[in-house]
Amino acid sequence: MTLTLHQTFLPHTDPAAALAFYRDALGFTVLNDVGYNGLHWITVGPADQSSASIVLFPPQATPGLTDDERRTIAELMAKGSYATIILATNDLDGTFDRIQASSAEVVQEPTLQPYGVRDCAFRDPAGNLVRIQEVSLSPHGNRA
Repeated sequence: MTLTLHQTFLPHTDPAAALAFYRDALGFTVLNDVGYNGLHWITVGPADQSSASIVLFPPQATPGLTDDERRTIAELMAKGSYATIILATNDLDGTFDRIQASSAEVVQEPTLQPYGVRDCAFRDPAGNLVRIQEVSLSPHGNRA
């Protein structure tokens, strides 16, 4: 049995700001853009990895949540402690410089961590933590 990463979900609070970050700052391709009942879902992914994507979703669309739970999620998102994604690059410094130039919120500049990983971190417009680790990548975006 083989499992692969297909999609992951991250909440957004502003579709235009989410597009500006994921498409323009990170360079992801927009794979789908759907509006329904005043809400907006955007699917993005690396241009060279068509099988993996991030669905940016409106958290208020999550079924079964109470108003209190929605408020708690909004508070956690505002603090930047609700969701995280870790991306990989073979050029951490160049990637950091490009994203920083977009005025994205820097959480951590490129740093060699005590556990051996060199990475940096940003917050997306909704407060999600986006960590980027430096790894050796094959030409197809896979770890070498």
